[in-house]
Amino acid sequence: MTDQNDSVFLEPGDLAKVAQIVQDLAAKRIMMVVDRAAYDASGAAAVIQPILEALEVSWFCEFELNPKLADVQRGVDQARAFDPELVIALGGGTAIDLGKLISSLSHQEASPREIVTGQASIERAGTPLLAIPTTSGTGSEATHFAVAYVGHDKYSIADDSLLPRYTIVDAQLTYSLPATITAATGLDAFCQAIESIWAVGSTDESIGYAVAAGRFALQHLVAATHRPTPADRLGMCRAAHLAGRAINISKTTASHALSYPLTSLHEIPHGIAVAMTLSPMLAYNAQVSDSDCTDPRGAEAVRRRIAIIVELLEAADVADACQRIEAFFAELGCPASLAEAGICDEQALRQIVDSVNTQRLSNNPRSASPETLLQLLKGNLAENEA
Repeated sequence: MTDQNDSVFLEPGDLAKVAQIVQDLAAKRIMMVVDRAAYDASGAAAVIQPILEALEVSWFCEFELNPKLADVQRGVDQARAFDPELVIALGGGTAIDLGKLISSLSHQEASPREIVTGQASIERAGTPLLAIPTTSGTGSEATHFAVAYVGHDKYSIADDSLLPRYTIVDAQLTYSLPATITAATGLDAFCQAIESIWAVGSTDESIGYAVAAGRFALQHLVAATHRPTPADRLGMCRAAHLAGRAINISKTTASHALSYPLTSLHEIPHGIAVAMTLSPMLAYNAQVSDSDCTDPRGAEAVRRRIAIIVELLEAADVADACQRIEAFFAELGCPASLAEAGICDEQALRQIVDSVNTQRLSNNPRSASPETLLQLLKGNLAENEA
């Protein structure tokens, strides 16, 4: 796989290019925003550590899963004190999103809280960032946005300057991933691809990336989870990166909007949380009409994109496509419904709906009121309990 941008490296073994990037920047001070467990288990340490020996290095490794504002603030304070010439973010989506926010927000006048919560904007470029994912899921290395939690509320920060200047997607770093993380992160990539196709913000370019990402995930995710080969690991790296490129244009939609409270309130891994509502949302969006269509291109344009998803899944119709999605999730051993995750009472469902990310929901091609979402979640429960 090639890339027109010569600062994006996508082949196995490309981690060794860290040395060239450091040399090209003449960087002497490096800030490492790193998931330590991933750094060691992935084999990244063996390649990167010798490169760092002649440099000044500041390590930022103690942070919680899913970026928290407190961790962003600590990282910004550390970056301002150290003044790095390059930030390297290595790990899953949390590490990369933190790297984006730390490298950028450390150069802004406004506080991290003000920028994260939307009270202020990013005004200037930050420190150059090299993003190195060790999972095949979020595609954060290919997007111009990052997320952060303030309490249970999840915020998305978008700015062109957040797109990493350098990216290395080396499939060899994913060889040691356990099955549970492979499945959860891979589901995130697959769901991003599907949502990107029906998104209001979709374009021909984003749909091309999304279809390719979906094909890679359908072909490789089950094997990468249960019986991984280098080819399957590479295929999932392709899926994740292309899905990232797709949502960088289109952004995500209702299933992602619903996933945020599932993760923050019920601690369900992000990719699995998104997957739980993907099939119901496909069925719901397929019934779009002129009266409830939110896409300015019209309901017929949405239906054409739904047809692309049906074709991608090699399904006969939407109902068959939904069944194929659910069967795919079952092969991964992941809960395909809220009921399977133990979220069964109406109060819990209402809390999920009340916490929905409205920004992502507005990108869904069919409007959905809180009551509609509640009924959709109840329908999902009923189907799986029948």
